[in-house]
Amino acid sequence: MSEHREGVSITRLVLDVLKPHQPNIVDFSRVIASVKGVKRVDSSVLEVDVETETIKLVIDGSDLSVERIDEVIKKLGGAIHSIDAVVIERAEHRR
Repeated sequence: MSEHREGVSITRLVLDVLKPHQPNIVDFSRVIASVKGVKRVDSSVLEVDVETETIKLVIDGSDLSVERIDEVIKKLGGAIHSIDAVVIERAEHRR
């Protein structure tokens, strides 16, 4: 299933992510913020285990790609547990 539909784009994602302690949440968030289309990343630690942290990522931007963000999270050693919320906006066409 194609993630992009003409005239609509994802502008916010709320993700539940499991990540290792390193990189820390600041560095992890900076890398996510460098993904194309991302304008803002709000990160919160929800739970800490011996080897991992569960974090909530609120990602704002334009035409966000779930696949691209997932790839970056995986490269950082993390995994998306769930997509907890999404905002999709439709572009208004001028006539």
